[in-house]
Amino acid sequence: MFRSASLRLATLYTAGFAISVVLLGALTLFTTRGALTRQFSNRIRSDSAALVAEYRMEGLGGVVQAVRERDATPGALDYGLTSPSGAPIAGRLAGAKAPVGWSVLNSSQPHEDAERLSVYATVLPGGYRLLVANDEESIEALDGLLFQRFALAFLGVVLIGIVGGMALSRGVSRKIAAIAGTAEAIIDGDLHRRVPIEGSGDDLDRLAVTLNRMLDRIAGLMESLRQVSSDVAHDLRTPLTRLRGRLETLGRSPDAGHAEAFDGALADLDAILGTFAALLRISQIESGARRAAFRRTDLTQLARTVIEAFGPSAEDAGIDLHLEASGPAYIEGDPELLTQMLVNLVENGLRHAGSGAAVAVRSVQADHGLAISVIDNGPGVPSVERARLFDRFYRLEASRSTPGSGLGLALVAAVARLHGAEASLHDASPGLEARVTFPTIRRPGANIDF
Repeated sequence: MFRSASLRLATLYTAGFAISVVLLGALTLFTTRGALTRQFSNRIRSDSAALVAEYRMEGLGGVVQAVRERDATPGALDYGLTSPSGAPIAGRLAGAKAPVGWSVLNSSQPHEDAERLSVYATVLPGGYRLLVANDEESIEALDGLLFQRFALAFLGVVLIGIVGGMALSRGVSRKIAAIAGTAEAIIDGDLHRRVPIEGSGDDLDRLAVTLNRMLDRIAGLMESLRQVSSDVAHDLRTPLTRLRGRLETLGRSPDAGHAEAFDGALADLDAILGTFAALLRISQIESGARRAAFRRTDLTQLARTVIEAFGPSAEDAGIDLHLEASGPAYIEGDPELLTQMLVNLVENGLRHAGSGAAVAVRSVQADHGLAISVIDNGPGVPSVERARLFDRFYRLEASRSTPGSGLGLALVAAVARLHGAEASLHDASPGLEARVTFPTIRRPGANIDF
């Protein structure tokens, strides 16, 4: 869940607001309690000073009368007047022992709960002790009320943060998923796919507009490059074809001395024309135009057909060419392109395995789909060179003295990408394994192994 960047951000903001509420609540409780404590302290001091003044003006009788009146008033403070010997004279706190000045006294009366009192004791002339106190229950009640309100505010902030975070994450994730889906579609060959724009004008919408402009530019450049490649191939193929026809005409002339040279020139022209044909085919595959020809196809049957076609030439070269498969292997694909892919792989294996070698076409169940491989026990390929063999015109033989254009495996990679598959080369110890792994397997029935 926390892999979403927007949800992590919302969580951080919620935690920040929650911590702010806690700090604000603690500060409010501390400030409010301090203010109330000072207010009650001032009230106690004021009342105590008034009673001292009453004693000086009216004597002991006046103080006793004042204490009794105030003690009987609802909501008043608590009072106590004690004789010099400690005998109670008047007030609820009469007889209570408290030091001069401020102190805390736990008091309990019959049929009442125990109280925690903040007491201020004063010694009157003659040794009489005057106590004025206030119950801290009101302060504690206010503390509890404030704590309850801030607890509710804390829960509200957390709840709003969770709901808002989920909503934000869902909205952002939807837009990011649309961008990722567009990128995946373009990787699969759909160069016309664009990021949807919701029209909200937010940052992600502006990013989508910028990405679409970039994709339009890239698509235009790729289309221009593809068009140039196609135009060059078409423009050169026509004069080369005419030149081949003229050479054929000259080759039928009576001058036998030129026949070998004409045959060599024709072979070179055929190789050039084959190269242009392969380039045009790869360009067509990479454009995604062949997806319309996809249908349910058995790779094992295609491999069997290819092996039958190459069987005589393999036998003449002393190469053991065989199929290793326990049943049909169905995928959705273009049978013609898949056949061409297998032809290129088998031809590559036969060419480089050497006389007396063995070449196997194997169809097996892989971890995430179906893998079809062409395996030979020839000299193999160095590991540093394997990935580059799928590049156009790249050949392991730097001198390029043997026939070939370096486009066979490039076409295999293009067909694999069109089908959502991955082409790779592996060490067969000895030899080389050319493997194409298809992610999706179609099972026609329970009796099929693939």
